[in-house]
Parts: sequence; C-alpha cells; structure tokens
Amino acid sequence: MKKVQSLILVAIFFYLAYTQLVNGQPRKGCQTSCGNVSIEYPFGTSPGCYYADDPSFYLTCNETGNLLFGVIEVINMSHSGELRIKDEISYACYNSLGDLDRNLYYTYTLGNLSLSHKNKFNVVGCNALALLSTLGTENYSTGCLSTCNSPRRVNGDCHGAGCCRTDVSVPFHSESFETRPSRLENMTSVHGFNPCTYAFLAEDGSFHFNGLEDLKNLRNVNDFPVVLDWSIGNRTCDQVGNRSICSKNNSICFDSPPARRHGYNCKCIEGYEGNPYLSNEHGCQDIDECTTNSTIHKHNCSDPSTCRNKDRGFYCKCQSGYRLDTTTMSCTRKDFEWATILLGTTIGFLSILLVSSCVKQRRKNRKTTELQQKFFQQNGGGILVQRLSGGGTSNANIKIFTDESMKEATNGYEESRILGQGGQGTVYKGVLPDNSVVAIKKARLGGDSSQVEQFINEVLVLSQINHRNVVKLLGCCLETEVPLLVYEFINSGTLSDHLHGSLFGPSLTWEQRLRIAVEIAGTLAYLHSSASIPIIHRDVKTANILLDESLTTKVADFGASRLIPMDKEQLTTMVQGTLGYLDPEYYNTGLLNEKSDVYSFGVVLMELLSGQKALCFERPHQSKHIVSYFASATKENKVYEVIDAKVLTEDNKREIKEVARIAVECTRLMGEERPKMKEVAAELEGLRVTKDKHKWSDQYPEETENLVGVHIISAQGGSSTIGYDSIENVARLHIEAGC
Repeated sequence: MKKVQSLILVAIFFYLAYTQLVNGQPRKGCQTSCGNVSIEYPFGTSPGCYYADDPSFYLTCNETGNLLFGVIEVINMSHSGELRIKDEISYACYNSLGDLDRNLYYTYTLGNLSLSHKNKFNVVGCNALALLSTLGTENYSTGCLSTCNSPRRVNGDCHGAGCCRTDVSVPFHSESFETRPSRLENMTSVHGFNPCTYAFLAEDGSFHFNGLEDLKNLRNVNDFPVVLDWSIGNRTCDQVGNRSICSKNNSICFDSPPARRHGYNCKCIEGYEGNPYLSNEHGCQDIDECTTNSTIHKHNCSDPSTCRNKDRGFYCKCQSGYRLDTTTMSCTRKDFEWATILLGTTIGFLSILLVSSCVKQRRKNRKTTELQQKFFQQNGGGILVQRLSGGGTSNANIKIFTDESMKEATNGYEESRILGQGGQGTVYKGVLPDNSVVAIKKARLGGDSSQVEQFINEVLVLSQINHRNVVKLLGCCLETEVPLLVYEFINSGTLSDHLHGSLFGPSLTWEQRLRIAVEIAGTLAYLHSSASIPIIHRDVKTANILLDESLTTKVADFGASRLIPMDKEQLTTMVQGTLGYLDPEYYNTGLLNEKSDVYSFGVVLMELLSGQKALCFERPHQSKHIVSYFASATKENKVYEVIDAKVLTEDNKREIKEVARIAVECTRLMGEERPKMKEVAAELEGLRVTKDKHKWSDQYPEETENLVGVHIISAQGGSSTIGYDSIENVARLHIEAGC
C-alpha cells in the first residue's frame, strides 16, 4: 500500500513539473514571500513554483524567515536578471608571534548563476594576499595584494595600503567560488593594529574602508551584498522563438548582456509594469500614470483631476469651456485666448523695443568713443603722449585722465562743484577715486588752433619742473571738446587776494611778505638756472602766485611760459603777458629772455611793499603805473610814503628800503641793467638771514606733496580762476587795474 502511495506522489510531482514546462507558468498557491523578501517567479520555494528546467531557481525559506539560495541568504531579486545575496567574510588571524591562530573561508555554489561585474574583490590587512578562485569547466583565480608596516601608512582609501580592491571578471560557466586570505610573511610588527587579514566579495559601493578601525576587527561587519546574474536557459531569444517563458501579454524577450552567461530574460513593454514571466494579474499590467507614485511614469498634468489614464499612457482632459495649454499642461478658459495672444504680442513688441534700445545704445557708445578719439587727436594727444614718453621729462607722474573719470570726479560738472569762473574758463573741485581732492580747469572754447599748442606747452613745461613752490600739475584730459587740466588743490587764494582783497583776515605781516618774496625769487631763479631746460614764466604777477593754508608760495599759470634751448639766451615770440607787469623792452622788441621775468618780479615786490596794485588810475597821471610811482618816490627820497603803513615800523625800515632798491633795480628800462634772478634771490635771502639770524636753508628744495585748488573772490566781489592754467588762442595782453 505504501509503495502504491509513493508511486502516486511521484506521478503527481512529474505531472506538475510537466504542466509547468508546457504552460511556462507556476501553479496557484505558491509562496510569494519569506520574511521581508518577496519571491518572484521564475524563482520559487516548492515544485511547480519555480522554473523547473533549472534547479538554480529553487530557493528555500527556513524556520527563521530567511530566504536561502543553497546555503546563502538572499537579500532581494529583480526581474531584470539579478539576485542579491549575502557574502560572509573570510579571514585568517595570527598571534603575536606571527603564527596562524585561526582562519575561516567559504565556498559558494553558483549553479547556473554567475558573478556579476558589479562586484569587487576586497582584501583588508597589512602585507596581505588573498585569492578569489572559481571552479567549473575552466578554473579561474584572481588576487589582490595589500602592503603596510605601520599605522602611519594607512588612510581611508582602498588603494593598496591596508586595503586593496580589484574588479571581478570570472568565466560564465563557473560552478562555485571561494575567497581565501593569507599573509605574505610572519609580521609581528603589525599584530597590535592588524591581527587578521580579510577577503570578501562585495557589490561596488557597499564597502568603504575605515582605516585602522577595519584593520583591527572587520569581522564585526560579518557580510556584504554580492550580485549574481541569472538568465533563462542558454539560448537566445531568436533560438527559442515563441517557446520562451516570457508572458505573451505585454512582455518581450531580450538576450542577456554579454557580461552574463548565455540565455535570455524578459521585460514588460513600455508603459507596463509587473512580472514579465507571469500571465496572470501579477504579470505586466498597464501603469496608471494618474495614480502611480513612480517619478518615471508620473503624469505631468498641472491639475491631477484632469488626468485620464489610457493604455500605455495618459492624457489631460479639460472640462467644457476650457482648452489644454500643451506648454504648461494646464486648462485655460477659451475666452481668455485673446488675452494670451495680446500678452504674447506685447511681450514680442517689448522685446523688439529692448533690442532696438540696446542697438541704439551701442551705436551711441561707439559714436561717443569715436568722438572722444577725435577730440584726443584734435587736442594734441598723440603729440603730447609722444613728448611725455620721450627723454628729457623729469616728471613721470603726469596722468592722462578719461572723460568719464572727470565727469565722476565733478559729479557731472555740477554747479555746486564750481570753485571759480573767469575769462579763461571754469575751475571745478574734483574728488578722484582715491578720495584725493583736485582742481579741474575747464577752459573756454577758443577759435584758434594755437590753443592746442598753448595747452601742450603748459603740460610740457610743468613736466620739467620739480619744485615745492610750483603748483603741481597732476594730469590732463584730452577726450573732451576742450582739454582739461588737473592740479593739486590749493585753498587759500592768491597773493593778489591777500594784498588787495578783504576776505582773508588780517593783512600779511612784513615777515610773511619778505618770506613770500624770497620763495618767489627762489622759484624763478630755479626756473632760469636749475631746471633741466631753462624756463621763462612770461606772466609773473600776484594773481598767479597761490598760497596754501600755511601761506607757502605756489607759482602757477605756465600757459605762456617758454623753454629756452641751452644754446640760446633769448627767443623772439609774439608778445604775451599782463600790462602793468609786462617788460617794456620785451613789449617793444618781441625778444624774450629771463630779464623779462625779473621785471615782472620787481613789480610784484613793489606790490608787496606798497599793498597797491600794479596799475591804479586813481593815482596821479605820472604814477598810475606802480613802477613810475616807486621811481618818483625814490627820486624824491619819499620811498617810505609809498610803503604799506600796516607793515612799516622803525625796526624794519632799513630792510624795506633795501627791498625797495632791489625792486627798482629789477624794473629798470633796459634788461641788461637788471640783475639776474639768482642774484635777486640771494640778496633777498641775505636780508632774511640777517633779520632771522639763521642760515639760509635750501634755495632749491625738492617738491613736496600739497593739495591745489581755488575759490578766489576778488575785492570787487566777482569770481575768477586766475592762478591756474591759461589756455588762449592768441598772444594776449591782460590789463589788471584798480586801487
């Protein structure tokens, strides 16, 4: 009876197997999970539940709820041909004498499955060598070597120091594999931080070497995931044709990748998901994009309520009166279409307007640049740059400013920045990017091209001068219609303002006037005798002598000045200067030499002595000119009557008389009868030395840094810019009169 029952059970088993082979489908009631791992056909845990042609798909579920592939615990499986298992760590431990103490290694049977290329073979240990070996039709071995002899060489990278890693590429028909670690030699020096060596397979990215922590005891980790590849049979899709076990409902057959063993796998067609090996409700089913949580197959309707599922896709359906915007996948009212068209038209128009504006601005900028280049050449920029860069210039700090920088410095030539205005132009207070304050002279536009020559002349002359009592030219701007000159900022007016004005407090004392005279004389002597090329100022007057806050002299206005070649003593030029200060010999002959400056300085001395202007029409006819006024007083021995009563005292009468004598000698009619500027400076300094009883310090000191600038208010109440550069188109004669 028992024998009959056994035969019946065997018959049932073969029947079920045959049924499975014929239909390619598992029987009903198969176990679908073990513990927390899902079991997916063609894998199964009982006859009729797995693909019977290949026992490799047979799994077991033990009493503890672990799903096993042979003796290996399964982590998960996928329809695409991967089975993920746990790989135990093989190790070999050594005692303090370097002898093998204990070891453990594993051999795993693969069946018809193969090791995936996604795995890496890892070895952890110092001076460790481990082998990965496979058995099958062809035996295969690969290894990895890790070296180190001290903790200092170990870091967190698995690149050969304490840890090494290599790719796995074993034959498709390998039936089993094992990992076995060892040590190259008995190393006792590493026992304290690395008593064991370890070898194991792990899915790429699942193991990260932690340095000394892993070297001391990696066995606490126990296992790592390993990927096995599987496929159906050993024939391709073309070879099996319609006899593949792929479901005929919405699934297709594809050949296993070359990296796997021979055979095929199944997958659902696009728009379907499920098990491609099943034909029932668990097989490939249409994906409902309107309800799925998958980010890959999710709909893109802006309003989920408008989503409608369809076979292998979805569509967005709007309610009556609305239309679908295929750009935003949102529903909009049809009567608002005109608004969309209007908005699009408006945006298009604004875009065209913006592009046109940009093109216009670019053309304007190009035109501005071209105009600036034109002005630069027109103002002699090329010539000036060439001369400044050539030899002979002692001042290498003359800077060429841009039109834009000048606008920024003066805040667009704002009226509040105006320091003074006059016949020669306007002076602005400017602030450079480094916060330094400067005076910017913008000349009035003249009608003669000689204005450019005057401008270049002043820049070139000032480039030769390096003296503390000469106003410093910082640079110029050539990109404007008329050139601009940038000076240091002097804020205490001119000598003329202090002598003849009323806005600068108490009158200058005799000591101050004598010092100013000494500084002017010393500066002119420097220009005539000590400059690299002798310079004649040609317009020395009190209005061209600036004073800073300490009343230190700053000689200014070199627009009329001339450089005298070393081989010449005089030049023939068009007469230029200011009546009252102009050398009569130069006026009559046009021959310019240093004695012309001596004459003008004599007039300045007389102004310092008398406190009166060079020309005064309120004086008697024969004394309207201060030179005649002094000559008459000297001849009649009444010199003290023309001296400013504010400075004349019993203690300084002798000094004043000597200065008056020097002034008269400087203003003699014939130039050859006048002393040289160097002699005048020496005499005045001698008087000062006698008075102050100390040695003359330095007649030609080096230039020091000061700030220029000027807001000059004359005694008549009008503003002027006298004292800065002079840019005129023709030779000129100024008349400065009044008492």
